[in-house]
Amino acid sequence: MSSTGPILVTGGNGQLATSLANIGGDQIIRVGRPEFDFDKPETISAAIEKYRPEAVVNAAAWTAVDLAETEKAGAERANCSGPKALAEACAKADIPFIHVSTDYVFSGDKGSPYTEEDPTSPETVYGSTKADGEQAVLAANPKSIILRTSWVYSAHGKNFVKTMINAGAKNPALKVVGDQSGNPTSSDDLADAILAILALIEKDGWKPEFAGIYHASGTGETTWHGLAVAALEEAEKHGQSMPTVSAIRTEDWPTPAKRPQDSRLDCSKLHRVFGVRLPEWRESVARTVHRLFAAI
Repeated sequence: MSSTGPILVTGGNGQLATSLANIGGDQIIRVGRPEFDFDKPETISAAIEKYRPEAVVNAAAWTAVDLAETEKAGAERANCSGPKALAEACAKADIPFIHVSTDYVFSGDKGSPYTEEDPTSPETVYGSTKADGEQAVLAANPKSIILRTSWVYSAHGKNFVKTMINAGAKNPALKVVGDQSGNPTSSDDLADAILAILALIEKDGWKPEFAGIYHASGTGETTWHGLAVAALEEAEKHGQSMPTVSAIRTEDWPTPAKRPQDSRLDCSKLHRVFGVRLPEWRESVARTVHRLFAAI
């Protein structure tokens, strides 16, 4: 978008909010606790009234997948009722609302990439609250765009790529799940996509056909094992020793919340409507690892 008005981004110091601030510059206003808190509904409308943004991007969410299984109320507020209230505040101000969702709205049993037309089939509290949040947002604001993404990583914050590189620096051998498939997504690439969408809306004005759900993940697919190997191979180029990385089965790494076995997302609608396609995941992993080592 142009510099005529700010873009309000929730999520404080999270991966996507940080990427949006780094790329979008002064136009991005990041808010987080205590100023903005889904547990305190009065802070939601207050933020809209204070900053008077041209658009809002909700990058705040309850992402502790396993903890959500026992903390259902907190997950519901962060992923459903909170975003609904924010969407309502945006509707009252007549501004577009971009809400970030997840591949966890699907079970992972389809066997091929999911499209936006596939029915949701979450098998976790986290996935269920995100699926409910999508519908609540769409019902609350006719100018809502839902972006489902997956396997998000970056050079900042806590994420799988950083965890693997740190583990590889300390251990000669690693074991990583090799039978779950998905699309790794750089938070910088997702931020670029969001800013491109907002720029198009700024240029052409809002169109009713923009509203709805879109898949927005990195191009290409792999497993967690494949992503770990790719990241560690890039780290090796920067002088870090390459550990042995063994693939294990999901059942060998039990977790309280079930992970989707195959949550690949078909992102062709995003390109068809907005002309946006995220980069190939290996290229983005290489860029991210380079940034990590450049910061050392």
